[in-house]
Formats: sequence, C-alpha cells, structure tokens
Amino acid sequence: MPENTFDIVSKIDLQEVSNALQHALKEIHTRFDLKDSKSNIELEGKDAIILHSIDEFKLKAVSDILQQKLAKRGVPLKGLVHGPVESSLGGAAKQKITMQQGVPIEKAKEIVKVIKDSKNKVQASIQGDWVRVSGKDRDSLQAVIALLKQRDFGIDMQFTNYRTN
Repeated sequence: MPENTFDIVSKIDLQEVSNALQHALKEIHTRFDLKDSKSNIELEGKDAIILHSIDEFKLKAVSDILQQKLAKRGVPLKGLVHGPVESSLGGAAKQKITMQQGVPIEKAKEIVKVIKDSKNKVQASIQGDWVRVSGKDRDSLQAVIALLKQRDFGIDMQFTNYRTN
C-alpha cells in the first residue's frame, strides 16, 4: 500500500520581503508626514528587519506602511515577531522585527500532540524545523490539514510536499 505524506512548514519568502521593503521605502520617502523624519527600513541578515525613525509615533507609521506592503505581497504577518521599541538620546526610535523561519520545536510538539489526539490514522514526526505527516489514505491527511487550519498555533503554517510515495 502506498504511503501518502505532506509537510507542515513555516517559511517567509525573502525575495517578497525585499520587494515589500523597497515599496515601503519609496512610500516613506514621498509621504509628506514622514518627509523629514529620517525614517529608514533595512534588512539585517536573513532573519530580521530594522526600523529607524525620529520618534515612536513616526516609527509606528513606518511599521504600518511596512505591514501593508508585506500583506499586499503575500508575506504572512504571523511570521513576524516585533521586538520592543528602543529609544535613544534625541528621541530617535528603533525597532527590530524578527522573521520566523521554520516551525519552533515547542510548536512542533504541540502540532504533533493535536494530530495524535485527533485519532486519525496518521503518523506525525518532527524533522528539524518542520513536521512530516504520513498515512495510508489521502482522506485522513486532508482531515488533518482541515483540523490544523481550524486551530491557531500562533505561527504561519504552510502545507507542502503533498505526495504519494
């Protein structure tokens, strides 16, 4: 009997994030209320975005613009973790936004527990930063996907690699 599988992953497309950053910067530099605010957005490595502005109010506006552009590009906002706003001398404000890449181990354990408690005839296993679900028939896999979509685990989940071996 063939084994059917799919993977539960949490990934953010860095190319779409980069495109959204460029669009947000263009809007920030042309908006009248943000013209002299010295606001900036920069990508730090592959897992963080840094927002800079002259004060917390303008920083909030920059954050809202960035979120609009990310949502328009299809980047899941659940995958972003906003850090605290740091104020420096002169009132300048800075905020770090971390991008979630991969399913955290505690969330993966919670997902596996929910799948096992559902009494569906499937097996779930943690494979590093993603979860693989396998079963004999496709209907039980689709039931698991429906079950997981109903629950909120606090992370963005994508269901990929749906296949028959």
